[in-house]
Amino acid sequence: MQILRFLENPNFQTLDIQKLFETPQSKEIRICMPQGAQMQEHQAPGAIVVRVLQGRIWFEVEGQKHTLECGDCIALEANVPHSLGGLENSVINLTLSKLDSLQRVLSVPSK
Repeated sequence: MQILRFLENPNFQTLDIQKLFETPQSKEIRICMPQGAQMQEHQAPGAIVVRVLQGRIWFEVEGQKHTLECGDCIALEANVPHSLGGLENSVINLTLSKLDSLQRVLSVPSK
C-alpha cells in the first residue's frame, strides 16, 4: 500500500509534471500548474480522468472552455483533443491508462 500526497510540496515556479504512483491498470500523475501556464491542444491514446485538487483551471474540449474548480473532475475517452490552463496556482491529478506514458505528457507543448 502506498499513500499519495498530491498536495505535499507543490512547485508553482514552472509547470511541474510527475508520476506519483502506478497500479496494474493506471498511472497517477500530479501536475502543478502555475497561474497563467497552459498545456496546448493534445490528445491521449487512452481514456483519462482529470481532477482539480487545488486551485482553478480552464479546460477546453471540442471548442468549449469549461472552468474546473477544486473538487471538480472531468473524464475523456481516448483521442479527444483538449487543452488546459491555470486560472490560479493549481494541483491536478491526471489518471492515465497503464499503456500511456509520462513522456507523452511531458512532451505536450506548454506556455
